[in-house]
Amino acid sequence: MRFFKIIVLSLLFLGCEGNQDKISPKRTTLTVSVYASATVQPDSLYHIYAAVGGILDHNFKEEGDFVLKGDPVLQIIDRAPRLNTENAFLALQQSKENLEGNTAVLKEIEDEVYAARLKYLNDSINFARQQRLWEQGIGSKAEFDTKKLAFQLSQNQHKTLKARYIRTRFELETKMVQAQNSYQSTKIATEDFTVHSRITGRVYALFKEPGELVSTIEPLGTIGSEHDFIIEMLIDEVDIIKIQLDQQVLITLEAYPNEVFTARVSKIYPQKEERLQTFTIEALFNSPPKLLYPGLAGEANILITEKKDALTIPRSYLLEGNKVKTPQGVVDVQVGLQNLEQVEILSGITEATLLIKPTQ
Repeated sequence: MRFFKIIVLSLLFLGCEGNQDKISPKRTTLTVSVYASATVQPDSLYHIYAAVGGILDHNFKEEGDFVLKGDPVLQIIDRAPRLNTENAFLALQQSKENLEGNTAVLKEIEDEVYAARLKYLNDSINFARQQRLWEQGIGSKAEFDTKKLAFQLSQNQHKTLKARYIRTRFELETKMVQAQNSYQSTKIATEDFTVHSRITGRVYALFKEPGELVSTIEPLGTIGSEHDFIIEMLIDEVDIIKIQLDQQVLITLEAYPNEVFTARVSKIYPQKEERLQTFTIEALFNSPPKLLYPGLAGEANILITEKKDALTIPRSYLLEGNKVKTPQGVVDVQVGLQNLEQVEILSGITEATLLIKPTQ
């Protein structure tokens, strides 16, 4: 009776073994990749800010509009700065007129200098003539002294007027430069009330309507490239060291569920995002979809390496400690490359080895 029980138990055990899944290792091309969430964004996408606070006057552009670099996008009320600019321009024009115009202040002084020079030359001639006569004993001492005094006075007057001309010209030039600087300063201040596009692209969002209060710390909209898009991917910190530039990326987008797009890693940001414990990398489409919108979501697989003719088994057949179960018992194996589904076996078993799937 006891012998009969042993036979029954053995048959039951063999029956259980027979019900377990069994496979043999296979040679295949093993691809190792890193998974990442993906978001499509326009290239050069940036938030636009105002340089000054105030009330939004009007929008030059609307969402979806094309813009050239330097085009005005938003206008903040600037009546006072604009009046200051106009006054500064008038002051600059007045300064230029005083320095260069027909009624310039210098013209009057130039005339005085010219007249003084003529008087100085005339008195110089008269004094030289009277001096020669005096040396010959002709004429009186009073006449000689009178001519000499007239010559000295006209000489000093000429020097004084020349110095006045140089000083006045310097003052007028300085005032014109100051007026020009003041005009440029007020002009820049006025331009600060107009928000311009820094790139050629498309307006993707505007956050304010005319009449609303704007500040320098909150974005007023977003502008980005019209045709060029990038793929932003979040990589877990345990995988970031595997990522290199120009690695191939396979992209699936929710908007295109039946298509797989290829891309290349174009940028790796070195700063970790502490809140999510992830790194950001960017990729560029090799051949992008015909129609893309900012924020399209999807999944990405960055291809790390690929090995042909690798001996592989499903990950579900690998036991803890790198062991596999065979009809002859548990066997140690040496593993190589791995992905989410397959494991490369370097040694320990062959293609002829029969493997038993471990029970959960």
